[in-house]
Amino acid sequence: MAFGVGIHSPQPDRGGVRGTQKKAACECWFTSTGRMIPLMLKIEDEDGQIQTIRRIRVHSQEKRMYAGIPSIEYDCTLFAWNREIRAWLIYYQTENRWVLCVP
Repeated sequence: MAFGVGIHSPQPDRGGVRGTQKKAACECWFTSTGRMIPLMLKIEDEDGQIQTIRRIRVHSQEKRMYAGIPSIEYDCTLFAWNREIRAWLIYYQTENRWVLCVP
C-alpha cells in the first residue's frame, strides 16, 4: 500500500532520551540466564578527569527502541560525589556503547 498504510511495527519507538547524556564505560556481570547487571561505571567529568562509580543500585531494567535502535535501559541510583544521583544507564545493543543519562 502507498505511504506505508497498513504497515505495523512490532515494536514502536519510545521517542528520544531526555536529559544530559554522557559517554560511559561499564563493567557488567552476566547471570547464568544471560541477564546483564552493571557493576561499575567510568565517565569523564567536566575537567577531563575519568571518574569511577562503583556503587550502583538498579531499580528496573527494560528493553526499549529509540529511533529504531534496540537498547536496554536501566533506571538506577548512583552513589557518587558524596550524594545519590537518579539516572538512566542505556546500552545501545547494535552500537555496543553505553550512555549515562542524567535529568
